[in-house]
Amino acid sequence: MKVLTVVRLEGTELSRDSLELLAAANILRGDAGQVTAVLLAPEQASNLPLCYGADQVALLPVAASEVEGDVEVAVITHAVRQFAPTVILLADNSRGRDVAPRVAHRLRAGLVTEVLALEASNQAVTFERQVYGGRCLARIVAERFPVVATIKPRAMEPAAERPAANGDVVRLDFDLHSCTARTKVVERVIEQVQGVRLENARVVISGGRGLKSAEPFKQLQQLATLLGGAVGASRAATDAGWVPMTWQVGQTGKSVRADLYIAVGISGATQHVAGMSASKTIVAINSDPDAPIFKVAHLGVVGDFKAVLPPFAAKCREMLA
Repeated sequence: MKVLTVVRLEGTELSRDSLELLAAANILRGDAGQVTAVLLAPEQASNLPLCYGADQVALLPVAASEVEGDVEVAVITHAVRQFAPTVILLADNSRGRDVAPRVAHRLRAGLVTEVLALEASNQAVTFERQVYGGRCLARIVAERFPVVATIKPRAMEPAAERPAANGDVVRLDFDLHSCTARTKVVERVIEQVQGVRLENARVVISGGRGLKSAEPFKQLQQLATLLGGAVGASRAATDAGWVPMTWQVGQTGKSVRADLYIAVGISGATQHVAGMSASKTIVAINSDPDAPIFKVAHLGVVGDFKAVLPPFAAKCREMLA
């Protein structure tokens, strides 16, 4: 299986989304396949994908911020025609959702979005994704290629760094001036984050409608700081204006893959569960014993968070002292 994926830098390192894409690509490649990583970055970063499982890097030495979506579609299409992959993988983020369907259209290829898991067998590739608002999982089998797929963030563990980077770096023979960008980014606003980014946090404390106001989120922030984690929220809490929209966890928010996810006052709507169900340990605190969140929680506490959180936080301080 030949796999082509598009990776990006975050600062001077590969982004978390890119490491997850490389992990997915290596699942598909098998023993005799090949992973090609398309990298739009300065030349000094060209070896990075080789350290995380890529067999070769297709480099376009330019700052990724200089490449608009229209141009990136042309770059990826050019790379596909040059390397003839079976599967093209992109991250299911704002850029990936913009680019992937357009690449699929140009290649007359199939398209599968928001992929949670994938496997290759018997000359076919099976993708798994949520449907019906996260209530069911669909298995989609691709038998004609190429096929384009977007990998949902935090659906995969990131690729591990290899001790020795072996592989080739090939310059993409592509003239950026040969295509015209019909859209233009006029401003980039970088999200200001104090501490750990929500989508990367190993510990997430999320609050929902059951908190009834913005004030209790201060308790969640204190607990998250104590545990070295981040604070999340359900859509009900963000829609109420209690916390920023960037804190939302769920199908229309951010996806997390935490070691510990604590849901406080969250009923457990399928849209929220879709964004946190990959967490290793889920703890639910809710006064309603019939709340759907208890169906996905590994540990459930039925009670008022006002009575549950203070002794829990005190015990954490004692253990971490």
